[in-house]
Amino acid sequence: MKTETQIFRGYGKRKEIAAQTAVECRFGQEVETVLSVHCAAALTGAEVGNGEVRYFGKAHFSIVYEDAERKVCRAEKGVEFTAVAKDEFCFPALTARVAVAVENIAVRREGASVYAQALLGADISLYGEQTFEYLSGGDLIMRREPVKVLTAHLVSGAAETEDEFETDFIGDILQHAEAVALNELVCETGVLKVEGEISLGILAMKQGGALVSFERLVPFEIEIPCDSASFGCSAEARVSVLSASIHAEADEERNKCKLFAEFTLSAEGCVYEEVAVDAVTDAFSPTHHASLTFATAESGGVGDVICLAERIAGKCALSSPIAFTDTLQAVTLQRAEANLVSTEEGKRVEGVAMATLLVAGTDGGHRGVEISLPFSIPVEAQEASVTVLVCGMSARQKQEGEIDSEATLKITLQEKRKIEARLVASAEEGEKLPVCDSAVSVYIPRAGDGLWELSKSLKKSPEEVSASNPDIEFPVKEGQRVIVYRKRSAIR
Repeated sequence: MKTETQIFRGYGKRKEIAAQTAVECRFGQEVETVLSVHCAAALTGAEVGNGEVRYFGKAHFSIVYEDAERKVCRAEKGVEFTAVAKDEFCFPALTARVAVAVENIAVRREGASVYAQALLGADISLYGEQTFEYLSGGDLIMRREPVKVLTAHLVSGAAETEDEFETDFIGDILQHAEAVALNELVCETGVLKVEGEISLGILAMKQGGALVSFERLVPFEIEIPCDSASFGCSAEARVSVLSASIHAEADEERNKCKLFAEFTLSAEGCVYEEVAVDAVTDAFSPTHHASLTFATAESGGVGDVICLAERIAGKCALSSPIAFTDTLQAVTLQRAEANLVSTEEGKRVEGVAMATLLVAGTDGGHRGVEISLPFSIPVEAQEASVTVLVCGMSARQKQEGEIDSEATLKITLQEKRKIEARLVASAEEGEKLPVCDSAVSVYIPRAGDGLWELSKSLKKSPEEVSASNPDIEFPVKEGQRVIVYRKRSAIR
């Protein structure tokens, strides 16, 4: 029995792994009390080796603190880091895309120095060649069907954007933080368009020494060239802020300030193209038993982007007590942690919105209190990645020691997609089938059988079965009869 096979060669996401590493930065003895601490991590490269992924970048720390004279000051430092994620699956032919996020920040004092430590979490996607062998021809009677396979095309791009807005008069900008959320990913001919928003938070000091915070949503759009992109393709992307520059111009006559923000953005994405492979999904021999080996062609991608806005409110958990005599001044470093979870009522995005609440005591000193507000929001999604931006988080003290908070959450979900196809990889010839020498046979099929199932049972091609039974409809009904005619040679 002669058979022919082909090998499909594509490119896709092979595996996802996660890793963590700690990065530490030292500040000097001038720091008396740390009020708020922020860390932004930017990746500069990644390499895949045998059994590991090595990634490296720079962590930028900024702190707002009081010195020994209770003067509010700021300091910034950068630290380079290198980390290794171990996994037996890794080998040099793979390409790694790494997204680094700050998962936790801790501050400790050792002697005269203060150390800020950030725990960086890395989500690593490994891309590489995906191949599978499939039956393409031969002496068998075969059922051919287009098998869908998702192939990945890695893309990257960069953009700059800016914004300006007016605020009340401020004396100094102490700290700023940025977070990014995507609103839309659109594939057009030769390009991937990425649209989203930068959530900019600014902590500043007024002339009298009071602290104040501002929030701003800055829209952006990045167009990334991709020869394989076309209408109908799906895509995913990650956008990071490589650098942010904030400066202010004062208008003392109007008691106003104009703030200017400039951002440099980096985007890494993947465009998924759906390819149809003309594969054999079932086969049989009209003369022999045939042993088929099946293979599963599995490929992954993404679906639509879903954006939601939800208002949450409630009492916050506090890292340290607050009294009525404390003055609430600013809510800064707003952020969130969230996951998509399954509950009895369906899928929900559950997590916690967090921020640093800066308060002033009766003695004139400042301190920072970490506040957290849990949330649980129902969503229409199955398996999806989740990003949450926290906007406009407020804090009020109605009862002593309790902080009531409200915030707007901007939730972005992107569905994950997986395609699995079962196809014939190879076939081996077995024993010869017994020969029926009758001229006509009557066969009663199972109710619900289609033309292919019937043909396979009869060991006849679909064309022969249809020609012998032109009036039969598929799927067959219970009690229907199928006539099989066989040509017989004249005996001389």
